[in-house]
Amino acid sequence: MAGTVGELAGLVAAGDAVVLSGAGLSTESGIPDYRGPSGAMRRSTPMTYQTFTGDAAARQRYWARSHLGWRTIARAHPNAGHRAVAHLQQRGLLSGVVTQNVDGLHQAAGARDVIELHGSLDRVVCLNCGDLLSRDELDRRLRQANPDFDAAVTAINPDGDVDLSDSDVDRFRIVDCQTCGGGMLKPDVVFFGETVPAGRVQECFALVESARLLLVLGSSLTVMSGRRFVLRAAKLGIPVAIVNQGPTRGDGYAALTVDAPLGTVLPELVRLLDLSGVAA
Repeated sequence: MAGTVGELAGLVAAGDAVVLSGAGLSTESGIPDYRGPSGAMRRSTPMTYQTFTGDAAARQRYWARSHLGWRTIARAHPNAGHRAVAHLQQRGLLSGVVTQNVDGLHQAAGARDVIELHGSLDRVVCLNCGDLLSRDELDRRLRQANPDFDAAVTAINPDGDVDLSDSDVDRFRIVDCQTCGGGMLKPDVVFFGETVPAGRVQECFALVESARLLLVLGSSLTVMSGRRFVLRAAKLGIPVAIVNQGPTRGDGYAALTVDAPLGTVLPELVRLLDLSGVAA
């Protein structure tokens, strides 16, 4: 049911809401989404786990593009929507935050104990020994290996890579794990075709099952990775509210939908709740 921000405030005011956020929340920070108004999916096919691990040329292409794209992700700042979520949590109205995003902007805005469903781009994992290193450390190593690499970036994608010419990709050198001496490095994110760790999924289900409200922010719910939590909430009779630009695959399960920019809706939601003096 299409609703107003005032009606949304009435649902959130009861507290114990769990947020499920998607790429649409970060578009106003300069990071495009896949299927919403900025529509990166229309021009780019995301890297799959099978291609990354099985095709050396594809892996070289990914790291060349991601090396430059990381600079944009690292410079991105939380927007009004991220700050609003952190404010709602600080007010005690949220019992959990689950994000499908890999940009770390919820935490940068002050949110705590965020479950990163798909991991985070600021970490890198070795697929051989499991060693973790920071993306900043990998960035330093890649800059050393490619001192003259300064390709022109034409567009950035939600998973942190960019569009580059084949000639730029061909001259890029990738690096391997230093801990085990040659292991394949991968960003600590869940690629398409890869499975979210079962323990992480169960943690999210537990949050949803104990919530009074599931608040979906900026997700089209196209893939099951996020939609399953909406289905679980609906099965248990837990209200679902969705704020997104454009329709989602969860609209039929929602008690309330608001089709508008999150950078407008969420600050207004906070303003209404602050005016009402709602506090948990």
